[in-house]
Amino acid sequence: MTNCEDCMNYYYDEEYECYTCDMELDEDEMRKFISGSYQGCPYYRRGDEYTIVKKQM
Repeated sequence: MTNCEDCMNYYYDEEYECYTCDMELDEDEMRKFISGSYQGCPYYRRGDEYTIVKKQM
């Protein structure tokens, strides 16, 4: 099981004022992401706070 909050592809979108996945998800993947039942995400990339912050700069 993966945790989106630990993923490098999960970021805060200031325009929409919410967290979202940076990957291009298809309709089924987006439904799973929104419902919180996205287990075993193929796009999951573990990142610590420092690598995530470097990506956002």
